[in-house]
Amino acid sequence: MKKFALLFIKMLFYPILISAISGMLSFQANREPAAVVDKSLPASSYTSEVLDKWMTMQIHLMSSTPAIFNGPFVRIFSYTGLAAYESIFPGVTNKSVYKISTEGLNGIPPMPEVENGKKYYWPCCLNAALAFMNRSMFSSTGTASNSIVDSLENAIKVTFANDADEATMRRSSSYGLQVAQRIFSWAETDGYLHASDAYTPPQGVGKWKPTPPNFAKPVTPYWGKLRTMVTGSINNAQPPEPNPYSEDTSSAFYKEVNSVYETSQHLSEQQKEIALFWREINPGVTAPGHLLNILRQVIQQDKSSLDKGAFAYALSGMALNDAWICCWKTRYVYNLLRPVTYIREVMKHTEWLSFVPTPPHPEYTSGFAAMAGSVCEVLATIFGNEYPFTDHTYDYAGMKPRRYYSFEALAKEAGESKWLGGIHYRFSVEAGLQEGKMVAKNVVKTISEKRPGSND
Repeated sequence: MKKFALLFIKMLFYPILISAISGMLSFQANREPAAVVDKSLPASSYTSEVLDKWMTMQIHLMSSTPAIFNGPFVRIFSYTGLAAYESIFPGVTNKSVYKISTEGLNGIPPMPEVENGKKYYWPCCLNAALAFMNRSMFSSTGTASNSIVDSLENAIKVTFANDADEATMRRSSSYGLQVAQRIFSWAETDGYLHASDAYTPPQGVGKWKPTPPNFAKPVTPYWGKLRTMVTGSINNAQPPEPNPYSEDTSSAFYKEVNSVYETSQHLSEQQKEIALFWREINPGVTAPGHLLNILRQVIQQDKSSLDKGAFAYALSGMALNDAWICCWKTRYVYNLLRPVTYIREVMKHTEWLSFVPTPPHPEYTSGFAAMAGSVCEVLATIFGNEYPFTDHTYDYAGMKPRRYYSFEALAKEAGESKWLGGIHYRFSVEAGLQEGKMVAKNVVKTISEKRPGSND
């Protein structure tokens, strides 16, 4: 595990620093020096390169932050994405399709106002906002992470020197910082501090119990009670009840478990590759980090403008956050046992272990499927579902890149990897995909609307 973490740092972190110092120069070299004008240019006038640098940095910080649970990284992805968008919102034109209505955001405070008649440089606003969010959301990692964040923020600032005057830069940085401070304060009130309050799992036939090899207690049993980012996002998204528990060999439930077991005994090399590609361990990229990197690669391939890139970041993050809450709500309603428990105790394969380690929380629905379903639904909405794309996330680890021809196919494979890995029943995967997709649809419907106050 330590060797894996060190390999990750060498292969990902060092290029970040090189990119921050030299790569950002390409951002400057590819653009003509900006004319000094009184009116701010629209956010669509800029590339997403500054956004890309911060997304890459966030993936690194996720990879180097120890955790046994994806929830903290889901929040970081989600609230940072919203801060990115809100920091440039005044530069999004009224005619733009990349508009988010804050009226649908669950109790969010009013955002600061820009000064009338004053110029703003939106990449600078974004830079300040994302520096603050990464410092604040990763505060537990100490001074080393803060130093890395400071270095990237300052390296990016240097590249802005010829784009606007010093007063504009100070004004822009101040605005981005104020936006991030308000969003971070709002995030701190979502209830996550109580997600791990004392909890006694229900006992009974078919109920979840700690799983081998570590037999850990269930993690964050109250995550399903967190405030969603978008009002009403989980309405009508809860799945139907899982298959009725049964130990009858002719029952639907037994057949589901048996398919997990039989598949585990005959995994092909291709199936193993899929399971390992989506394993998402920590230290490592993590599940939210992998999805963030997919988003980053799509934005790069699309050559998205700053407003489009930030919109995609915010929208996918909100869908991800609320799908995760919805899934956790479902899990601790049903408290269904994991395949490893049934296979060992009912089917009597007492030494059996899943190909991918089973995480310490109830079975239904699949959280990873819900995450993939939500993010891929948003990507399909913004970029179109039929979108050929190659995922290079694990190139650094020597894994083959994986090619997809639609976001739907990507989500399906990501979800199915957990069935192949032996940690979920297929019905949990299918329900999780649908749950995430439904939450994303609710999010898109609620907040993808025009709102007053942006640049004409």
